[in-house]
This record gives sequence, structure tokens and C-alpha cells, in this order.
Amino acid sequence: MKYKSMFLKLHVNIIIVLSIFLCNIENVFSQESTNTEMADSKNSELKIYRAVPTKYVDLKHVKLEASFNYSKSQLNGKAWLTMLPHLYATDSIVLDAKGMDIHALQLVTKKNNEDLQYTYDSLELHIKLPRFYSRKDTIKLYIHYTAKPNQYKGNGSKAITSAKGLYFINPLGTELNKPRQIWTQGETEGTSVWLPIVDKNNQKLTQEFILTYPEQFVSLSNGKLIKQNKKDGFKTDYWVMDMPHAPYLMFLGIGDFAIVKDNYKGKEVSYYIEKDYEPVARKIFGNTPEMIDFFSKRLAIEYPWNKYSQMVARDYVSGAMENTTAVLHQESAQQDARELKDANQWETVIAHELFHHWFGDLTTAESWSNLTVNESFADYSQLLWLEYKYGKDFAEFENFNSMRAYLSDPTAKEKDLVRFYYKNQEDMFDVVSYQKGGRILHMLRGILGDDAFFGGLTKYLNQNRFGTGNAHKLRLALEEVSGKDLNWYFNQWYFGSGHPDVKLDYKYLDNNTLKIFIEQKQKKLFILPLQIDIYSNNNKERFSINAKNKFDTFEFRCFGKPDLVNIDPEKTTLWTKKENKSWQEYIFQYQHALNYLDRREAVEVLAKNLSNKEVRDFMFEVFKKDTFHAIQALALKSLNGNYFDSAYLPNIISIAQNPKYYYTVRDLAVQIIAQQKSLKYLSLLKKLIDDSSYTISGAALQGVYLIDSVEGLKMAKSFMNQKIKKKLLSTTLNIIINTKDSTNLDFILNRFTNMNLDLEKFNLVAPIGNFLAAINGLDNMKKGVEALIVFKKSFPDSYRNQIEDYLNNLVFQPLIASKVKQNQTELVNYLEFIIKNP
Repeated sequence: MKYKSMFLKLHVNIIIVLSIFLCNIENVFSQESTNTEMADSKNSELKIYRAVPTKYVDLKHVKLEASFNYSKSQLNGKAWLTMLPHLYATDSIVLDAKGMDIHALQLVTKKNNEDLQYTYDSLELHIKLPRFYSRKDTIKLYIHYTAKPNQYKGNGSKAITSAKGLYFINPLGTELNKPRQIWTQGETEGTSVWLPIVDKNNQKLTQEFILTYPEQFVSLSNGKLIKQNKKDGFKTDYWVMDMPHAPYLMFLGIGDFAIVKDNYKGKEVSYYIEKDYEPVARKIFGNTPEMIDFFSKRLAIEYPWNKYSQMVARDYVSGAMENTTAVLHQESAQQDARELKDANQWETVIAHELFHHWFGDLTTAESWSNLTVNESFADYSQLLWLEYKYGKDFAEFENFNSMRAYLSDPTAKEKDLVRFYYKNQEDMFDVVSYQKGGRILHMLRGILGDDAFFGGLTKYLNQNRFGTGNAHKLRLALEEVSGKDLNWYFNQWYFGSGHPDVKLDYKYLDNNTLKIFIEQKQKKLFILPLQIDIYSNNNKERFSINAKNKFDTFEFRCFGKPDLVNIDPEKTTLWTKKENKSWQEYIFQYQHALNYLDRREAVEVLAKNLSNKEVRDFMFEVFKKDTFHAIQALALKSLNGNYFDSAYLPNIISIAQNPKYYYTVRDLAVQIIAQQKSLKYLSLLKKLIDDSSYTISGAALQGVYLIDSVEGLKMAKSFMNQKIKKKLLSTTLNIIINTKDSTNLDFILNRFTNMNLDLEKFNLVAPIGNFLAAINGLDNMKKGVEALIVFKKSFPDSYRNQIEDYLNNLVFQPLIASKVKQNQTELVNYLEFIIKNP
């Protein structure tokens, strides 16, 4: 599932901004309270050992007949479950069944059905069998029930914001511009909200789903659609999944979708998407067949399932979910043609969910404690795809961003990758299981080499095919292929927490000796297999070392002082570091080390030395000539400050107009042109407003407004009735907000509320607060506050307190101060009530 980052993956920039803001407010977090909170949390987690679920029975098959009551948001179900006792004879069975009405529960026999005694506490069905059944006896149960998901109250997580399992979206059709849909979310234990089952991830079973629903819609489920009947305004679809998978991967989805079909080696590959996006469906999902082929070859295991479908849902509670053969994506996946001009922002999510069909679906984590063998691999697949499709720079950029996501979370370093102690299984869906785990795999690949690493993955999957996996099984497979003992690696990275924090230093002695000093500053020491590149006399030599002590010193023969010492030249090590190099060495590093992070490190350090003209000239050359957008943007951003030279402008103007350059670089170029506040650039900026990219159009509109506010406002108003997104929308809203005209409030709040949750939306919160401070009226204030509360609720529960603090300090408290000055007591009382009753 994709945070399912997705939440953190998509919104890591929001979390970084939020963390920085809150850390600067003394009355929000103090170091003392943070430490106390973390200690209390850890003590609480240590109370319960989270074991692999005990298997009393082995599920084999489920048949479900389901129809849907849209007016009540309920599922009417008849389910037949087939199972065997796992080992010990039993005369009872416990099924997970959350918040249901049970109408009948029977044992199916050859002659007839026999009513069974049971007790039900609204969470579990405790069923009494008529006798003891051995492991050779097949047990078949029939359950007639009604699922009532809206009456079940389950807690979500950072990754999955709700846990009610079955979701009716706009069921009565009363919400304008929102389709009617039904979809399910099984992970972690949501399937048992709509299907009585043993809802544990170490169960594997096949299924038949027979779904009856209004004929104007289409359905999607796991496996293949075998047949379809139509009668009296309804369709009945018969879906069969004939390969075993875990209960949390079961899925049903219903709605008014266009179905766009591709294929992979004769297997159906299909995209269920809202009809407005049908023309661009292949631009969003069209790489899927190539991804399937690439991953099949990379893992030396052909895609194991009989189809691959993807559906995009409204109001989805996570980023995306790897339901076997029936992936569900949130609506952010639906990008129009102008959004796709910049980049397909959903491409790595598509790769992530597909890779789960090996790591997660084919071989499933035996418990949530071992979530890493699902999610760390899916996270790492994003790098693998980018490396294959777009090259090393894109892969290393992904690696850097994922490292940054982990390192920016102050609580992450306290958590083991494999965790047997936690409050709730939902807590496992975090930057440790995802981004840190992916980096741990990347380091291991570097240590073992591709043949041993991928060969070990192939063995692990084959040994646990249609079964369960864990970190120990993974280690044993990698050891068998590589011939190397990997206990040390798994002990420190899988069953340990934190990361190295090192100081690196070098000293060249007159006797042609180079000394390298490595100090580990953290408490727990790591074994660090490292490579070192030494550049000297126009040559590069690579050496391998092992750092494992608090202080390590390594000596090398070196004839002449080195031009550069580059430790960890492939930049795979997950650590924080400080090292002492001159700016001349960093220029040499940029010119010769060449990896993305080598170049990035050099540019970041050189940006602090721009008072030197040689450095400035070099940075301008980097901006002009580097072939990767992130380095170009970093160099240009550093130049756009106290040392900006108007001689740079001709190149900047050229890049701003050239669609061959990456949109982030062009965006920055347009911003710099606008910052000159010169009328001679007005016509250029007005022309760029018509650019096919929302990003460039928005930057140009902001530029026009900066130079000529009257013209900028006029152009912004021209977009008020147009379907626009991303930066063009946020810029338009910011300009309209600046009018302080209360008649625009409904427009502002409507567009703000309907934006996808991204940094553009997040950055509108403060301007909306300023707008509310400038206008009058309790009704207006209530509208604005309600919109901000809806915004707050779009975050997972685990971030709710942070968002409340953010809104209180950035919006509500300044609003109160403003209204106190204006003597608007009624508004002050209302705002104080909101803060006290969030």
C-alpha cells in the first residue's frame, strides 16, 4: 500500500513544513515534553508482544453473494466459507465480523444446512460446532448477514485514514460533481467489516464474488469476470479468483467508470477511470504493461496473476492499495492533459502497487510486525522503475528524497524496522517500513551486488509462493544465494533502530600517506562496509573498508596530495555526516564524481560560498549545462539571491520559454524574471500564461500580478470560471484573496475545498486566514472556519494534533487578535470556542 507514503510519500513536503513551523513555536513542543511523550509511548508499546496470528483453521475458499442498499449504505450478503482445522481438532470457530447484523449461521452438510449456536459481540463471531473436527475434515459455513460500515467506528493511521472497510461515496447522488461509487479497503483488517472471515494476513484462500448492482454502473473485483447477467435494471457479475491470497487483499468496486483496456502477453490490463479522464487514461497508466514486463524479468518470476486492473476512486482513505489484480488509487491519480505536461505525478505509485503483486500478494508478510517484506520492497520498486526507465539520476533523486523523508521524522530513529511491540498494527505504516526499509534494501544490493541480491529475492519468492514471508526467511534466501552470513546486517538494520551519524576527516602526510578518520557519533555502533574513491594524479582508485568502532583510522599509500577523497561514492549509505572539504574539492567532486548526490552535495556547499566570483561563475555553468533538472534548479535557486547577476537573465529567459526543460526549472526561471519587476518582461509573462503547463502558467500569472497588479487581477478573474488546477489555481486564488473582497469568499472556499491535498493547497491556509481577518460577518467567518476544519480532517488522525496546532497558531490566534482590535466580540467568542472544541 502506498502512503499508503502514500500519505507521507505524497505529502512529505507538507510534513517537513509543518514540523519546521511547529518546532519554532516554543509553546507547542518543548524538548522535555517530546522526550517524555516518546518515553511514555515506548513504555506503552512494550506491554504487548505482537505475535504472528495463531492459526486454528486454514481458510480455503469463500463464496459471496452481495447486493447493496444505497439508501442505507449497507451490503446484504450471503457467504459460504470453506476451511480445515490447522492441526488440532476443534469444536469451535472464531470469525472476525465487525458491526454486522447476523440473520442466519449454518453448517453446510451433504444433506442439508444445520443451524449453529453462536455468540456475537459486534466484533467476533464465536461459533459452536456440533462435534470435534480433525485436520482432515472440511468445514463449510453459511452466513446470511447485513454489513453496516457506517455504524462501525475503527481507527485509521498515517497511511490509511479510516478503517470501516466498505465505503459508499455519494450513495444517494445528492452531492454535485461527485460520482456514486462503492469500494472497499481491506488493509489492515477492514475486510471483516463487510465479509465474515478470519481477517488475518497469514490466511490464504480463493474466492467467488457474485455482485448485484444497478445496471448503469460497472464492477471490479479480484480475478476474472466469468459471466454477467442483466435483469430488471440490475447487473449480476460473477468474479472468480482461483489463486489463493490474503483476506485484506479482497476487493470490490462499483461505479460509473470508463474501462480502458491494454494487455500483457494476452492477460487483461485495464484502467477503470472517470469518463472525463478516459482520453488520458493511457497517458496516466499506459506504462503498466512495460512495468509488468520489467519487474517479471528483474525478479526472474513471471507476473503470477491472471489479470491486472486499476481503479481510481473518490474520497479514498489512502494513496493506493494493492488488492490482488484489482488495485485502487485515490483520485489524485486522475490528471488532466495539462497536468501531465509537467510529469505523471502518479507513475511511481503505479509501480509501487504493481510490485506488491510479488511482495505482498504472492508472498505476504506473516504479521504486521514484518510489514517490511511488503512495503519496503514496494517502496524500493519506485527506484528500480525509475532507474530502468529514466536513468540513474532519476533513481538517485528518488533515493535522496526517500532518505530525506525518513531523516525528517524525529520519531523514526527510535523504531526498529521489524517491530514486535507497537500500539496498533496501523502504526507500522510509516517512514520506517516504507522509506527507511527501501534504503536498507538499496544498501544491501550495493553490498551483495545485483546477481546475489536479485537472485536472493527470486529464491525468497519461490520458496514462499502463495504463502507468507518474514525478515528471517528473506535473510536465509539471500544467504543461500550469496554464500555470505548476513546476521550482522539484519541485526543492525532490520531488528535495530536508528542510523549512523558520522564525522569524516582526512589528513595527507609528507610520507605519501593518506589517513582517513571516521567517527560514529551515535550511541549504538554500526558495522559499515564502505567504499572509498581516491582521486590523485588524474587517476581514481577504489578501496573497500569496514568501519565498526567509535573511532576508525584507515591509511592508504598516496603519491601526492589527493584532489578528492570520496567516501561512499555510490551514495547508498543511510547516514547523516559531516565532512571537511574545501570549495575547490567540491568543484572537483562535481566534475569527476558525477553521481546525483555527489553533484548535489557539491552544489549545496558551493551555494554557501557565492561571495567568491569563481564559485558563482562555476554555479552558473552548472545551471546551464547539468543534464538533470534537480541540479539545475538547485544551482539556479542558489544564484537567485544577494549575488544575482543580470548577465544571467538571457539564459534564464531562454529556459523559461523552452518546453524541453523540466517544468520545475522553467518555473524557477519564470519566478526570477518576475522578480525583476520590469515592465519590459510583462509581454513575455503574459505570453507564458498561455503555456500548456499549469505550473508555468501559474508562475507567469504571479509575475504579471507582481509587475502590474491591475492587469494581474484582471487575468486572474478570467480564470475564475475555468477548470484549472495546480499552480495556476493556487496563484489565481492567492490573487483573488488579496482583493479582501468578501463577495469572493464562496469562490475561494469552494475551490480550496475541492483541491487535492498537496503543498499548493497547504500554502493557501495562511492567506485564507488573512482574508478572514480582513472581512466581517459571523456567517462569513463560520464558512471559512468550516472549510479549514474540512481541510484538517483530510489529514490522518495521527497528524490531527499537529494540524490543529498549525491552524491555531497560524490562523485562529491571529484572527482572534485581529477581531479583538476591531471590537468584534461575537467573532472572538466563536473563534475561542473553536479552539477549545476542535
